[in-house]
Amino acid sequence: MAGETVITVIGNLTDDPELKFTPSGAAVANFTVASTPRVFDRQSNEWKDGDALFIRCAAWRQLGENVAGSLQKGQRVIVTGALRIRNFERQDGSRGTSVEINVDEVGPSLRYATAQVQRTQRSDNAGGFGGGGGQGGFGGAPQQGGGQANPWATQPGQQGGADAWGGGQATDEPPF
Repeated sequence: MAGETVITVIGNLTDDPELKFTPSGAAVANFTVASTPRVFDRQSNEWKDGDALFIRCAAWRQLGENVAGSLQKGQRVIVTGALRIRNFERQDGSRGTSVEINVDEVGPSLRYATAQVQRTQRSDNAGGFGGGGGQGGFGGAPQQGGGQANPWATQPGQQGGADAWGGGQATDEPPF
């Protein structure tokens, strides 16, 4: 989408992501990232925290389900997405402004931690531009019956049994 302001924020989750569903069935995970700059004070010869930035984030559909199933309060994350400014009216009638990120990508920071990445099974109508509403979800079992096979599961010209990384038995590990 042209003209959007895309930013990347690195910080810690202030709480567990909250997973909700819209009336149409689309999943959304809402969470807040606190990013605190650290600066070295030469006079005191120590590191000091600057003013923290708290920014609300919304991850939609399969990404939202993956966030809710993977991330927890306190974890350091890297979030990138479109910056959104929303004007609203409070109950007392005053007006307010909210700054949020509509998340495109999110993941754990590996600076101070390790992670095990696990692919999720896609349902035919999950992700993409078509919206949620499908079966499956985070860590769900593969769909039974109906639908198309995953086109990335095999190399061109091969029958089933090879993974998307190129050969051998299907695994989630790359060949290197």
